[in-house]
Amino acid sequence: MTPARRLLRIALLALVVLYGAWFGGLWPAGGPRWVAFVVFALPPLLLASALPRHGARAGFWAGVLALPWFSHGVMVAWTRPPERWPALAEVALALVVVFAASIPGLRARFAKR
Repeated sequence: MTPARRLLRIALLALVVLYGAWFGGLWPAGGPRWVAFVVFALPPLLLASALPRHGARAGFWAGVLALPWFSHGVMVAWTRPPERWPALAEVALALVVVFAASIPGLRARFAKR
């Protein structure tokens, strides 16, 4: 696995951990905690697990999904001050995902022929 793919995988797994810690205590005991896992943590987990087999396709979809992650983080950071730090961490990880997913394409585009 290339360093860019490793960085992408680490960022995706960090998003899973962030979402698990952030939304794990959102609902009272007995509430639908699995909904937060399915909506927020499952997509980056699936993408991180798909990277070794389907690197380019998983990288593309990680870059696409980074836009809603980034937007969600900006919205929460702006509107809910108590959740500002987890939201800014989400923004930073979304930017890392976009950067890491774009490295192979940028290398191919700007490589000397």
